[in-house]
Amino acid sequence: MKNLTKGKPLKVILLFAIPLYIGQLFQLCYSLIDTRIIGSALGEASLAAVGSTTSLSDMLIEFLNGIICGFGIIISTYFGAKDEKNVRKAITGTLLLGIGFTVLISAICLVLLPQILGALNVSEKLWTEASAYIGIIIAGLTATTLYNICAAILRAIGDSYTPLLFLVISNVLNVGLDYLFVLIFETGVSGAAAATVLAQAISAILCFIYMRKKYPEIVIHKEDLIPEKEVYRQLLPTGLSMGFMISFVTLGSLALQTGINLLGTNIIVAHTGARKATMIFLIPFFVLGTALATYCGQNLGAQEFERIRKGINDTVLLSFGWCVIVLCIVFTISPFIVRSITASSEQEVLDNAVRYLKVNSVFYIFPAVICILRNSMQGFGDTKTPLVSSFIELAAKVLIAYLLIPSLGYMGVIVSEPVAWVLMVIPLLISLRRSPILKKV
Repeated sequence: MKNLTKGKPLKVILLFAIPLYIGQLFQLCYSLIDTRIIGSALGEASLAAVGSTTSLSDMLIEFLNGIICGFGIIISTYFGAKDEKNVRKAITGTLLLGIGFTVLISAICLVLLPQILGALNVSEKLWTEASAYIGIIIAGLTATTLYNICAAILRAIGDSYTPLLFLVISNVLNVGLDYLFVLIFETGVSGAAAATVLAQAISAILCFIYMRKKYPEIVIHKEDLIPEKEVYRQLLPTGLSMGFMISFVTLGSLALQTGINLLGTNIIVAHTGARKATMIFLIPFFVLGTALATYCGQNLGAQEFERIRKGINDTVLLSFGWCVIVLCIVFTISPFIVRSITASSEQEVLDNAVRYLKVNSVFYIFPAVICILRNSMQGFGDTKTPLVSSFIELAAKVLIAYLLIPSLGYMGVIVSEPVAWVLMVIPLLISLRRSPILKKV
């Protein structure tokens, strides 16, 4: 366990964030390897089939993970206040509510899967592989949620290293199972999906066993199973706010995907590669935001308001430097990056993916500020403003999908995120200046 209410704010945040960053890199490395295996072993059509449903799987996973992360903020607040009883109560609520939401959402999506793929404009030639892949991913969402619950609980009590360990285990298993199922057993995209679910299930089980032995003070007792209204009254708004905040973002991407899927296989592959590369560059912002949510939660519980303000300011300044580094990378070696990810030699794929990266990277300071402020606000109890900001992004992307893509083609997709970023940062900055928490310092 680690107390984030003591020590220099930026140092504490970075030490907490480093394992998160390494974990995200491992996760992204698996994703890139998975993309490479599918693209090189099964061909661009199979990669396009998987890519055509990526926004859907991202939306479901991120929504559920957002809910769990929101629950984790409440656990961290009780931990910062040294309230062990309610820490265990909040952990119990996280398990029950997290699994309950996952089972419900998985069942609904499996029943409506043909209609969902139809709404995504998945073409007939991609339909069979796309439905096989996403069906397995949806059916296995409970395994993903169980791992995310473990990680959220551990991060809430200041342990960001153990989730990294089990994420590495999951990714190594995933890559090994990918090779086994796809290259040896020749099970196609279904094998790639099954490898992901199985690896996450094994990692979640091992993590739960470790937690029981390492942290006996957070092991649930019989009396913790009795619902505490006040705890659930805090869990649900914060969890749902984080879940909807993230799902608004992924719903916007889903809206764009419906337009992208009409632009042909090469564009789908180009966008899949460009988005994978974009995730590499944006990981530091996501990680710092995640770290700040726990940091602000613990400091809110300890009533350390000055530390909250200092942590936010220092983290924003740090992000500016990363934006400059990314610009240098994108404008020099982005063709090599795209080719490495997609295994494609099609010039149309490379040109469109590189164009996407160059335009978007100029505006990366906006997602940096957005990730930091949105998560910080969730951490110190502002659940409304991040939702407003994320809804603006959703609205902007939906409008662009239906107004600009038909006339501008893929360029409409390229400009969508910079436009959304500029608009959605406005309510965050306004709310930050008016925050009653920060006015207490």
